[in-house]
Amino acid sequence: MEVIKNKVADSGILVFNLDDLLETYEIKEIDLAPFLYRGFVLREKEFRQTLKDMDWSTYQGAHVGVFCSTDAIIPTWAYMLVAAQLENVAASVSFAKNPEIKSRVYREALGVFDWSTYADKIVVIKGCGTGAVPTSAYVEATTQLQRVAKKIMYGEPCSSVPVWRKK
Repeated sequence: MEVIKNKVADSGILVFNLDDLLETYEIKEIDLAPFLYRGFVLREKEFRQTLKDMDWSTYQGAHVGVFCSTDAIIPTWAYMLVAAQLENVAASVSFAKNPEIKSRVYREALGVFDWSTYADKIVVIKGCGTGAVPTSAYVEATTQLQRVAKKIMYGEPCSSVPVWRKK
């Protein structure tokens, strides 16, 4: 009987999974709409008191986005007050919603990632993950890998799409 060989395992192809990159990152949002009086007006005194009374520990180590989901005109200082409360609590604070925060966090993580493992290798950027990875992360990973890899593909090692090859 002939031994079945796993040609994918023997190929030397490395898989880069963007889902794994941000497992430890938590993203949270703070919507200022609930703080508005009658849904339209931000009352400074009440807003400051509410912020003072909030339990900020729920944002510990998270990447936090502050925004307002209504069309109310929110003064800039309101966002600044929230950011000030999150100092030494959140990993980062930005004026953004989840998708923009996630894109920024991926960009930063990929910018400091150690790519040496992928030097002169064939790399498949895994494409069948959770679906939570923004397209911008795939673009950034491709850009970073082009500096070191021999070949970049997308998908799974057994059925991938060629993306780029070193000349």
